[in-house]
Amino acid sequence: MLWLALRFPRLAVETLSLPPPAVALHRGRVAVADEAATVAGVRSGMRLAGALGLVPGLIGRERDLAGETDALHRLACAAGEFTPQVSIASPDELLLEIGGCLRLFGGLPPLLARIAASYAEQGFARQWGLAPTPLAAQWLARCAPVDGPPPALVDDAKLRAAVAPLPVGVLAVPERTAGRLTTLGVWRLADLMVLPRAGLAHRFGPELPGLLARALGEVPDLRPPFVFPEHFRDGLELPARVEDAARLLFAASRLLAALAGWLAVRCAGIQSCHLMLFHEGRPPSRVELGFASPTRDPERLQRVLRERLDRLELVAPVVSLGLEAPEPHALPGTNAVLFGHGGTTRLAPVVERLRARLGPEAVHGLTAVADHRPEQASRPVAEPAAARSSEAPSGPRPLWLLPEPRPLAEENGAPCHEGRLRLLTRAERIESGWWDGGEGLGDVQRDYFVALSPQGEWLWIFRDGQSWWLHGLFA
Repeated sequence: MLWLALRFPRLAVETLSLPPPAVALHRGRVAVADEAATVAGVRSGMRLAGALGLVPGLIGRERDLAGETDALHRLACAAGEFTPQVSIASPDELLLEIGGCLRLFGGLPPLLARIAASYAEQGFARQWGLAPTPLAAQWLARCAPVDGPPPALVDDAKLRAAVAPLPVGVLAVPERTAGRLTTLGVWRLADLMVLPRAGLAHRFGPELPGLLARALGEVPDLRPPFVFPEHFRDGLELPARVEDAARLLFAASRLLAALAGWLAVRCAGIQSCHLMLFHEGRPPSRVELGFASPTRDPERLQRVLRERLDRLELVAPVVSLGLEAPEPHALPGTNAVLFGHGGTTRLAPVVERLRARLGPEAVHGLTAVADHRPEQASRPVAEPAAARSSEAPSGPRPLWLLPEPRPLAEENGAPCHEGRLRLLTRAERIESGWWDGGEGLGDVQRDYFVALSPQGEWLWIFRDGQSWWLHGLFA
């Protein structure tokens, strides 16, 4: 097994979404500082007055513990895009078992790059560690630089050497235990690992040697899995009233990332979802996000959301957001590419962007209908994904069909179109439509030919017994 520990050291202040420099407070003291405040010298445990002395423009607000819990659960949902085995390790740490997912993402470096990009887009700083045991991965993450490079791969043989230089502070033991260890001259885990386990248990209790045994893989370390919700419905309070719809994209992106991970774990996709905009003193607004085909691709979700918000005019300032996916569809994974040949480019993202820009009523699909008359052989449908094909006609059909047949001139009974036409095929007779004379074209009797013009054009023409007509052009 291979465990990736993700620690979010600034989760408390990032949940508040305060402009820098800012700190999250706990009972009047600094609990977590953002990057700008940290660079200026603000540290955890400072009184707010002391922090303001270092940074006069500092913004401080009490921690939102419930909001931090919701944010961590949202991050756990987003991790479902990378692995179904996710565990919440602490109030600001996640554990991901990624050993079984490496081949799916093309190896460890591409997977780590996608994870880093995902959380960076959501605006969360992270520390990470990689180890064959979950506790060792947590210890390595707690000592890693914030937003640092990908962690090095540590196998079983190198595990003891990798954790030995770490300070004993990574153990997160009670303050009294940490003080006694310091008194004994134990500053790093290497100092602790050389001490007899029986003596440690006698002096400090079984918890301390138990931590070492779990971290080094000597005993199992079972972690409770994160339970993904049965239905997706999430909300997010905004730190301030938002009057410009485009500024909602960053907050809504966090909801969409959680939705994409939830769909991946469920092996499902969505063809529509709705974003709720809650206002002060007014009914909420609803923004529908529609997709040409079921999807869980984060890029497609983000693209449609951006197009909708860029063209949305708010009826009132927005104070919170909500996202719900009411009807997920089963969407298994796709097969890998065989012999280096990929599939054709999908049209669905293009259709989604057009519908987001022009409106759903402006973009339609086309479905084939079992009718021999060319004008009646296809009909528009509201959903492009609903387009389907019927039984193929027996004769050739042009790519471009004229809105109405155009009369052709004749020369000694032969059709002409900028010169005399040469018939390339035998006649294909179409006699159909006697049953809907009052609604459709009615009964038609035509002999269709493929003809070649003097300019080299391939034309689809017919004769109705009296005249020649041009009906379509081949590409």
